[in-house]
Amino acid sequence: MRNILRDESGQTMVEYGLLIALISIAVIAVLVLLGPHIASFFQAVDNQLASNQPAPTP
Repeated sequence: MRNILRDESGQTMVEYGLLIALISIAVIAVLVLLGPHIASFFQAVDNQLASNQPAPTP
């Protein structure tokens, strides 16, 4: 019984799982908050590139 209570091999996997879950929640929250700003930035760059393209030659 003492060996079972002292066995900590499964605890590290649980801790790693919790860390991965917390990090993924933080990344998702940042993407949700900054997503519209990043999308508008890339849209502005796309619009600028589209307006500076030369006319196609026939």
